[in-house]
Amino acid sequence: MSTALQQRRTQVAIFIVVLAGIIVLPLFFNPASGFVDDCTLALAYITMALGLNIIVGFAGLLDLGYVAFYAIGAYTMGWLASGFYADADIHIGVTGFAENLPGIHLNFFLVLIAAMVFTTIAGIIIGLPTLRLRGDYIAIVTLAFGEIIGRVAINGDEIKFSEGFPLTNGRQGITPVDKIDLPFVDQFTSLNLRPWYWVALGLVLVVLFVNFRLRDSRLGRAWIALREDEVAAISMGIPAVKTKLFAYGTGAAFGGISGAFLASYLNTVNADQFQFSFSIFVLAMVILGGLGSIWGVVLGSVALTFINYRLIPDVLNDVPNKVGLDFDLTELSFGIFGFLLVVMMVLRPEGLIPERRRQMELEEGIGAGDTELELVEP
Repeated sequence: MSTALQQRRTQVAIFIVVLAGIIVLPLFFNPASGFVDDCTLALAYITMALGLNIIVGFAGLLDLGYVAFYAIGAYTMGWLASGFYADADIHIGVTGFAENLPGIHLNFFLVLIAAMVFTTIAGIIIGLPTLRLRGDYIAIVTLAFGEIIGRVAINGDEIKFSEGFPLTNGRQGITPVDKIDLPFVDQFTSLNLRPWYWVALGLVLVVLFVNFRLRDSRLGRAWIALREDEVAAISMGIPAVKTKLFAYGTGAAFGGISGAFLASYLNTVNADQFQFSFSIFVLAMVILGGLGSIWGVVLGSVALTFINYRLIPDVLNDVPNKVGLDFDLTELSFGIFGFLLVVMMVLRPEGLIPERRRQMELEEGIGAGDTELELVEP
C-alpha cells in the first residue's frame, strides 16, 4: 500500500472520529445550556465565514459589507416564515401550530433556497460595480453596500409594496419567527438547543463539502489565479468578470443561509443586528484562521465566537473592577479583537492554520541563509 493512500485513510479515520465526537458533544450538556448555545452560534458563524473566505481568501476581493448578506438572509426568513404579512395566508410544508397562523409560513428548507437566491442576486449586484476596481476602492464600495442595506433595514417600514406589506419593520423588528419544522421531528424550541446544534452542524458540513470541491475545481483555481496576479490571469484567458461574479454570488449565498438560520434561532429579525461591526467580526474570523484556509477559517470562527460570547462576558468581564477601573470588559470587545489581529499580523501573519500557498509567499526567502556583501577596494 502506498504511503499517500495510507495517509489518506488515516486522515479520513481521524475526521470520522472527530466528527462523531462533535455530533455527540451536546449530549454531555444540559439541552438549554449556554455552552450548547455558544456552539450553535459558532457553527452558524462558520457557515458565514466560509462564505466570506471565498470572496476574500480565494478570489482576493476585499468585502467590508458582508453583513448585508446576513441581513438579506434573515429578512427572507422574516418575510416567508412569520406573521409579518398578516394579510397573506400562505402555508407550504409546515405543520402544527404554524399551520393555523396568519401570514406567510414556508418550510425552513424552502426559505433557505429563497435566501440563497436573494443573496446570490445581491452578491452579483454588489459585484458588478467592483469589476474594474482593485484594493481600497473595492473595500469602499462593499462598505457602502453594507451601510445601504443597514439603512434600508432601519427605514424599510416606510417602504411598502402595498398597504399592509412594508419592506421591514424598522427597529421594532420582525418577531416571532417560525421555528424550524422538520418532517418526523418535533418542532424546535428554545428549551432544547440540541436540534438547532445538529441542523447548524449539517449546514457546516454541506458548506465545507462545497468549499473543498470549489477550491479544487477549475473555478477555484481561476479565483486563486486572479488573486495572485489578475493581469497574468486575464492574459491566460481567465474571464475575470464571470469569475469574480461567481465568487461574490457563492459567498453571498452562504451568508444568506446562515442569516436565515440565525433569524429562526434567535426568533427575531431586528435592524440593529446588522451593524458594520458585524462585517469586521466575520472578517476577523477569516484573517485569524488564515486567508484562503478552509480549516483555518473554521478554527478562527470557533475561537472568536467563544472569545466574544464566553471568555469576555463570563470569565474576564469583571477583571477591570478588580484592579480599580470602573467599566466592563464587554465595552472593549472590538478593541480586544483588534489587538488580537495586530498580534497575529506580527507573530503569525499567515493565520492559525495557513493555506500552503499563502504560507510559502509569506515565508519566501526564509532558510536561504544570510549573505554578506563585502566592499573590495580597487
